[in-house]
Amino acid sequence: YLYMLPSVVDDIDMGISHVIRGADHITNTAVQLCLFAALEGQPPAFAHHSLMLAADGSKLAKRLQGLSLARLRADGIEPLALACLLARLGSAHNPAPAASLDQLAAGFSLDGLSRAPVRFDPAALEALNARLLHDMPYAQAQPRLHDLQVEGGEAFWHAVRGNLSRFGEAQDWWRLVSAPLQPVIDSAADGAMLATARQCLPPPPWGAGSYRQWVGEVKQATGRSGRRLFLPLRLALTGQEHGPELEALLPLLGHERVAARLSGRKA
Repeated sequence: YLYMLPSVVDDIDMGISHVIRGADHITNTAVQLCLFAALEGQPPAFAHHSLMLAADGSKLAKRLQGLSLARLRADGIEPLALACLLARLGSAHNPAPAASLDQLAAGFSLDGLSRAPVRFDPAALEALNARLLHDMPYAQAQPRLHDLQVEGGEAFWHAVRGNLSRFGEAQDWWRLVSAPLQPVIDSAADGAMLATARQCLPPPPWGAGSYRQWVGEVKQATGRSGRRLFLPLRLALTGQEHGPELEALLPLLGHERVAARLSGRKA
């Protein structure tokens, strides 16, 4: 009684036109249609989407706080990423990033949803969240970068967005570019190679071809290539084994900071 009748009365009173809910409500819908008829009310159009299960096939429940909207927001999941995933679950289309909710809605149809239960895979949401950030234009990112006090501009955003899984990680990369960092130098041999790299640094200002010219000269002078060349450079300049392309980071770091880090100095 506390659900069946009051729900119908509310729908009539508020003029609800459409009700979209899970397939586990199909039997409730049948009962409520009878109540609409008995009360001489206009029933809304009903649609039922696939029942959503956890990745292991178990039933989702409110006690699973890890999938609450508050937790997903706190974890840095983009609202649009979640919407893009939910709009494709149970359909023949693989989840894909959309530029906006309007674009997502334009390609959505309830008729395309399966009636079979679907599984919500957090890993798919993670991947979609990253793809959304990788495609995000600077104009959309700029106000949020400003809120994080990230001042690198469009060049910085284009340099780092391809390595983001959460928007907030842009702040970490900005600190790496703008704040003092202790270089990582694994061996004396690497230190000697980095000293040669410092000597080969082209004078500022650096243009589009400066990085490739520099790397070519270092390669020729040291006889190193591949991982033996690029990993020591990356560790000295960023302290990380992986990250944005050094070609894009170099102009952001600037000649003075690059030279200092190649020398093993905190800069």
